[in-house]
Amino acid sequence: MKEYKMRRGEYLEERIPDMESTVEEYFGPIAGTEEYKGSDLFVIAEPDNPVFERIVVGTVEYSGKKDKLGVEFYERDPTELGPDELEAAADAVDAKNDFLLEATGRDAKARRDSLKRSVEDDPDHDL
Repeated sequence: MKEYKMRRGEYLEERIPDMESTVEEYFGPIAGTEEYKGSDLFVIAEPDNPVFERIVVGTVEYSGKKDKLGVEFYERDPTELGPDELEAAADAVDAKNDFLLEATGRDAKARRDSLKRSVEDDPDHDL
């Protein structure tokens, strides 16, 4: 599960006031919920895009700290995809990036840079 922070001074509930409908709009119908760190995240068991097998996404709540976006994309093996499904791969990447940009206010480059900084700042992380 990856967790994403919002930009400084922004909050997830302000960026996406209705997480359930936003998730359904981007990825398909919600089949249920799954617990992660005490928060219930939405499970999309049959995503609209055939590249995804399953998606778990939602707000990870922290006491005394800003909430984060928790996301886990389970993708099918590209060797198992047919020609039509391979064409959907670009749409899958766009859907992920567009959703993460809307939720966090950070584009892919900013998210990578933030991840690098968090790894560099972690004294327990061995490189």
